[in-house]
Amino acid sequence: MKKYSYRSVLSIAGFDGSGGAGIQADIKTTSALGCYSTSVLTALPVQNTTGVQSIYPIPTKAISEQIESIFDDIFPDAVKIGMVHTSELVETIVSSLKKYKKVPLVFDPVMVATSGHKLIEDATIDIIIEKLIPLADVITPNLDEASILAEMPIDNVEDMYKAGEMIQKLGVHSLLLKGGHLKTDKLTSLYFSEDGKVHEFHFEKFETNNTHGSGCTLSSAIASFLARGESLLEAIESGQNYVHQAILNGKDVRVGGGNGPLNHFYNPQQLIKNELEQ
Repeated sequence: MKKYSYRSVLSIAGFDGSGGAGIQADIKTTSALGCYSTSVLTALPVQNTTGVQSIYPIPTKAISEQIESIFDDIFPDAVKIGMVHTSELVETIVSSLKKYKKVPLVFDPVMVATSGHKLIEDATIDIIIEKLIPLADVITPNLDEASILAEMPIDNVEDMYKAGEMIQKLGVHSLLLKGGHLKTDKLTSLYFSEDGKVHEFHFEKFETNNTHGSGCTLSSAIASFLARGESLLEAIESGQNYVHQAILNGKDVRVGGGNGPLNHFYNPQQLIKNELEQ
């Protein structure tokens, strides 16, 4: 009798009780794209669609134990890392991951919430650059986060090119720089690949407040497509197309009084089966 497995994606990220961002968005995205979702909780923010009210830490020992428990039982085909807001947390995640065989890793450097609330301690940025970024196959900062990493303002596409080049010098393997915050008619994102090429992507913009968790959704979508066997460039394109459609299909829905979520399930897929070798 044939036996099967699912392609699994591990999300290492923070909590969002309002369901639009963080681990909740990752689980929805991964599931909608036909992958099996596992998770490790890194922080407990108290938040809703209007913003983050406070953040409660998770003991680092609990985080390392969560990672080991998942890797020892349901070894992931890809990993997405989101909110890591302390130096100790970065050290814990890096040391835990290094115990296992390398798998595709997507890092969304969550530093600023959609509401503009800063989520990361300043002292943590250096350790992220030194130890976590080199492990990632791709990082996916928005313009606010890219400005912090590149130490420069980003006001147009030309600035995005300059910032991307500066961020790559930090030891980044590849970089997807998201331009959604620019005041332009079209959304432009730039993918700086490891071979030195820059790929431009353009998408139509919509009038909507429902973009809460779009960065979390994009990074977990990329990880899901990598788990499904797509190349990095293919996964970057597929992930962006998924987010574009999720925003389009949820743009007129009212959830909460602030920035609402995407429609993660506009076109859900069944879990993809892979036949196991006998």
